Amino acid sequence: MKHKIKNRDYVIVIKGKDKGKVSVVKEIFKNGVVLLYNLNIKKKHFKIYNDKKKYGIIPKENFINISNIAIFNPYTNKADKVKFKFVLGKKKRFFKSNGLYII
Repeated sequence: MKHKIKNRDYVIVIKGKDKGKVSVVKEIFKNGVVLLYNLNIKKKHFKIYNDKKKYGIIPKENFINISNIAIFNPYTNKADKVKFKFVLGKKKRFFKSNGLYII
């Protein structure tokens, strides 16, 4: 499914425990979930197996549904919608509220 949000976009969480926080998209998966930098942190418990170095309680970024985030407009400091325009034969994304292009 095609999404209007891409990797390395600034997004704002609109639902959930991290509502209102701004982050950057780390990775988008085909099943409609995304990973965000330093948001939706869960604690994963690891046991000691054969002297592995990774044991104890480790904080780990967890998935968040793509419907629970929106693209962040830094000019208005609010969530915004994305529209498309053709400029010089290329499809460009821009913010709906003020018409500025998304880099």
